[in-house]
Amino acid sequence: MRDLAFIAFLGAIFALGLRRPFLFVLAYVYIDIVSPQRMSYFLLNAFPISAMAVAFAVLSWAAMDDKRDTRVAPRQGLMLALLGWCYYTTLNADFPIDAAYKWDWVWKALAFAIFLPLTLRTRLRIEALLLFMLLSVSTIIIAGGVKTALGGGGYGQLKLIVDNNSGLFEGSIISAVAICLIPLILWFTKYGTIFPPDWRVKTFGYALIFACLLMPVGTQARTGLVCAGLLAVLMLRDVKRRILYIAGAGFLAVASIPFLPASFTERMGTISSYQADASASTRIEVWKWTWDYVKTHPMGGGFEAYRQNEIKYDKVEIVGEGASRTVVRTPEIDKSRAYHSAFFEMLGEQGWPGFILWLMIHLGGILRMEVLRRRYRNVPPEQAWIAPLATALQHGHIIYLFGSLFVGIALNPFVYMLVGAQIGLDTYLARKRAEEGLQPMRKKRDTSPAPAAA
Repeated sequence: MRDLAFIAFLGAIFALGLRRPFLFVLAYVYIDIVSPQRMSYFLLNAFPISAMAVAFAVLSWAAMDDKRDTRVAPRQGLMLALLGWCYYTTLNADFPIDAAYKWDWVWKALAFAIFLPLTLRTRLRIEALLLFMLLSVSTIIIAGGVKTALGGGGYGQLKLIVDNNSGLFEGSIISAVAICLIPLILWFTKYGTIFPPDWRVKTFGYALIFACLLMPVGTQARTGLVCAGLLAVLMLRDVKRRILYIAGAGFLAVASIPFLPASFTERMGTISSYQADASASTRIEVWKWTWDYVKTHPMGGGFEAYRQNEIKYDKVEIVGEGASRTVVRTPEIDKSRAYHSAFFEMLGEQGWPGFILWLMIHLGGILRMEVLRRRYRNVPPEQAWIAPLATALQHGHIIYLFGSLFVGIALNPFVYMLVGAQIGLDTYLARKRAEEGLQPMRKKRDTSPAPAAA
């Protein structure tokens, strides 16, 4: 029955795409994020649905979309350069077979991100893309949130729809992504037009935010906790009563502690004592190994270059109580330890050229959203949605990058869809300004003389 439900849903989208070709783009977004093939027993696995969706999307855009006002942004050029560099490092990888496997999905993620902004010609399309991204990830988040609320979860134990600990189904990754989606959810509860923000949309949005906040609890991923802390800080930018906000946030944080599982609070406590935790200790040593490796291999070792590492470290624990406490050091050896950081992942695999290109793509997006946020800050009501959307995209991107300090998600397809949405918004607004020959309209100040005193 599950296979039939997926086939019916995808069949409906593909059928509607014959009349509205942009739906093929959204179908690919859904397939890439949710991966229904992984949940299918047979039927969906028999067809290359991902390749079919992207082929229909590109062909229908080439044949039917209006391309007279198409704009190409510099970041699309940077992604194309990064794609070419990844291809070069794959050809010269230290582990050619393993590198080829990762290249198989990386090039698709980058190529689709380069193509995506070309289709985002209207506000409706931009909003539809973000809505599909949000709802697609929500299928994972809602399932995880319900299981957590019912008492499930645990580090490496929370099963998110499928028994597959990779991609967005991995605990640390989905925790970071869930938190970075919260600014977009808040935007839809106020400015959405596909589903006008009535009480039903707001109720669903706030419930989804609660589910997002449950993901770090259910997965017990420290990455999600630090991302939630960063979100709380970023939201200070737009809060009018900051003292009240800080007091309320602090109260909620303290009041929630008694309701959290003991295993969660114990694991979060290892943030300040990382040397006693094998997972955290090995990360530090892998980062040191990567830095030394790049000194002798500045062009990187290609995908999966970490497989050659061998690290030695001391696991440090404090044993005993009071005056009898002693420090115990246990020698540990680990091999082929993953980077556990997008920054070191790019540095080790793609060297300095790839790392610099990667930073330019992401920092450029954050800066461009800040430009739009300021440019459209004081505008008439019909443009009031723009600055908040730029802010939501910027905050989501910052949270994702902050989370990627501790998770190897440098080339995860989701963030490049977010980058594509940023570029689409930027080029759409540039096109509108060119058509009007004006800068964003500003609210007119009331310059009429004040009434005379009685």
